[in-house]
Amino acid sequence: MSQLVMELDTREALITRIREVANGMEAFGPDFDPDVRIADPRHGDYQANGVLAWAKQKRQNPRLMAQQLVEGIQRHFDGKRVPWGKLEIAGPGFINFEMDSRWLLDWLLYFGCSDHLETAAKSIVGGRKIVVDFSSPNTAKQMHVGHIRSTVIGDVICRILEFCGASVIRDNHIGDWGTQFGILIMILKRNQVDLDSIAGDPIAVLEDLYRKGSALTQVDPSALDEARAELVKLQGGDSENLKIWRAIVDISYGEFIKIYDRLDVRFDHVLGESFYRDQVERVCSELEEDGIASESQGALVVFHPEHPRFATQPFIIRKSDGASNYATTDLATALYRHEHFAADEVINVTDARQKDHFEQLELTVRKWFEKRGRKLPVMKHVTFGTILGPDGKAIKTRSGENVKLRELLDEACERARAITAQKNPELSGAELDAISTSIGIASVRYADLSQNRSSDYQFDWDKMLSFEGNTAPYLLYVSARIHGILRKSGGVWTEPGRAANRREMSLETPTEVALAKRLMQVVVVLKQTLEDLRPHYLGAYLYDLCADFNAFYHNDVVLHEDSNVRELRMHLCASTLSILKRGLGLLGIPVLERM
Repeated sequence: MSQLVMELDTREALITRIREVANGMEAFGPDFDPDVRIADPRHGDYQANGVLAWAKQKRQNPRLMAQQLVEGIQRHFDGKRVPWGKLEIAGPGFINFEMDSRWLLDWLLYFGCSDHLETAAKSIVGGRKIVVDFSSPNTAKQMHVGHIRSTVIGDVICRILEFCGASVIRDNHIGDWGTQFGILIMILKRNQVDLDSIAGDPIAVLEDLYRKGSALTQVDPSALDEARAELVKLQGGDSENLKIWRAIVDISYGEFIKIYDRLDVRFDHVLGESFYRDQVERVCSELEEDGIASESQGALVVFHPEHPRFATQPFIIRKSDGASNYATTDLATALYRHEHFAADEVINVTDARQKDHFEQLELTVRKWFEKRGRKLPVMKHVTFGTILGPDGKAIKTRSGENVKLRELLDEACERARAITAQKNPELSGAELDAISTSIGIASVRYADLSQNRSSDYQFDWDKMLSFEGNTAPYLLYVSARIHGILRKSGGVWTEPGRAANRREMSLETPTEVALAKRLMQVVVVLKQTLEDLRPHYLGAYLYDLCADFNAFYHNDVVLHEDSNVRELRMHLCASTLSILKRGLGLLGIPVLERM
């Protein structure tokens, strides 16, 4: 069993063994990549596709080369224990592997529903220090439906990275510095607004005041001059304006926290644009000294001659009026994360419209850090599409405004309550509140996380709250069903995988085998999710896991009269619940014991 601890990922076990053989074969050698992937279940469990590309490179017949490799594998491992029970060649040179049933059972009994999976998963990322920058709303504005994507995608990336062994720093880089504060301070002073005594929703009041102030500057030149003067005073350190600014930021983040608490999202740092305001001069000076930035039409800019667009499209780091901007603070942020966090990697989660900005940022940071001899972290930009309404356009209210996130969550919980009450009229008020709140929030989160983040998706209440299909209610219902099975077992089941008769157990029925194989794929799915930073991979896996469990549950009697069969099937139930609970937890969704 100790060998299995090193082979949490059976796919990696296959790759290691194939390479062990290929390294000693003249036709392949140490550079050969077997390219092992999860296979179509009709053909096997894993498929090695690498022979085709290798044969093309060597101008050889891929099927004949696949035959050589298979024969080499069979000779090398004859009589030894290997993960596969059968391997065969298909098509022009694919090699299909079917897992050995005893290996599969041993993996299930060891990793299925114990802490071994969580312990072993820590080696996947291996202690890398990773900063994840996500959510990032602007102060003095209410969070709207558009913020859900960055917030939950970033949160899930953090959760999975931590589960897989990374040291994660969650940073909320809020927009809390800029020209909007000149307008806000101007209108607050003109209207003599006392920020300590705002009635109702304070952030909604601030947002309304900003709209009025902005409209006023469009028609009243004196108001515009006044707003500019207030901004200059703020940036110059005027104590009165700094006090007003701080109150606005505190009010705003206090409202943001209410949303984050409902979504179960947390941050280690809230280092907004204002945090870096006294560091931008250093950035500009160093970039000028290093010959990376230069003046153009009065502004300090960076061009990248090697890039087809950025050779002429400037990256402006100081405007012609001497003011810093988003690019300047992002460069200061990159430097801070290097010097204070010693980050190995930085992941920024923003919408696709900022693609050019982050590409220019990475190019600039790379040249700057190399010039100064600083270690360059891996920089990744995780983009996402738009949430659409029924008309196929960006979702809005009937009046054309952004849908407020708080109101969206309220409505989700109200709709979930109506559905839950209809299905379970016997629930008490407190139970109904707790269950409907969990389902409502989970439905909003999962509706986003189940989508390919690169794509736009249409917001559909009926679909996201359905108990059928790839939805949060369906996944939660399956978890509640398994909890019910374990309760009904009446204590006939011993501790998971610890039974004395474990060696007498065996996977027999097709649905037992299919479920066990699906459970074992969790490691591959986690790795794929991290490789592409696409949470929907994990969501799709959990949906498939639930489908396999339901097939098993409907076809095989769990509380079988044979104790060995009963023990194994109870273990399959518990393992499914364990991995479903872990997977949903990584998506920020707690399971329910009853629904």
